[in-house]
Amino acid sequence: MIKHIKRAVLAFRKDESGSIAVETVIIIPALFWAYLAMFAIFDSYRHHALNQKAAFTIGDLISRETTPIDLDYLVGMQDLLRFLSRTANLDDVSIRVSSLKYDEAQDVYEREWSQSQGDLTQPLTSGSTNDWHDRLPVMPDNEYITVVETFVRYDAPFNTGLSERTIQNFVFTRPRYAPCVLFNDGSINGC
Repeated sequence: MIKHIKRAVLAFRKDESGSIAVETVIIIPALFWAYLAMFAIFDSYRHHALNQKAAFTIGDLISRETTPIDLDYLVGMQDLLRFLSRTANLDDVSIRVSSLKYDEAQDVYEREWSQSQGDLTQPLTSGSTNDWHDRLPVMPDNEYITVVETFVRYDAPFNTGLSERTIQNFVFTRPRYAPCVLFNDGSINGC
């Protein structure tokens, strides 16, 4: 009995006859799914790169401001983020801008101000930046830094396993032409 099974398995293994139509029906769906998956993964990487470039652009623009920015300025930056990230709907993009100062005596990053625009994020609270040593660079005492965080919803063009997600970017920039970037909320405090 075992000899008969062994002989049948060897005969099946040596048989090279087949039907191209059956092989095509089996392999075409797998190839089509692999092509769509590669396209979706490439598109995801492209969107991540676009959003990162947009975040750096917005961070650079804000770091060059010498006059206080206001809520209208943030609305404009949110619209710029929507345009640069090629997102159709303004509700799918959000931006949070924060000004932080390093206090060497306490070894903490203090939030001077934080504002957000959009539904995907909220402004930072007072103590939320104290332990950001792994996220921010080493800074001298009383040095200011501007942090720009962008949030963009991304939905893959095809359902190949990539779920809907929010692309987040974290960019910090030292103010270029002023000691710090100010926010005009009615009571401007100097830096």
